[in-house]
Amino acid sequence: QVHLVESGGGSVEAGGSLRLSCTDSGYIFSSGDCMGWFRQAPGKEREAVAVIYIGPGNIWYDDSVKGRFTISKDNAKNTLYLQMNSLKPEDTAMYYCVAYPGCGTTQYWGQGTQVTVSS
Repeated sequence: QVHLVESGGGSVEAGGSLRLSCTDSGYIFSSGDCMGWFRQAPGKEREAVAVIYIGPGNIWYDDSVKGRFTISKDNAKNTLYLQMNSLKPEDTAMYYCVAYPGCGTTQYWGQGTQVTVSS
């Protein structure tokens, strides 16, 4: 049973940094899985931020976060991270961790963690 739990959100000023974490105590993600981070700002649609194909290490970033955000996976801790640097007010959103076992169409979502960036 997949049960994702995010943490690390908070309030920072523009230019600051945060690191989000996503872990699952009941499911061990393998090299054949994909994981990612999505976000949803008030009044906007949910959008993908970064996705990693765990085994090969292939990574995709949305253009809006390239060069500022880094997605990574610590296999020993079974934890997915999103390091966010040079944060901007437009990064303000609820951030969700998503898992795709086998990189298939099945998706599992965490409950989300709020990130607020003030100008």
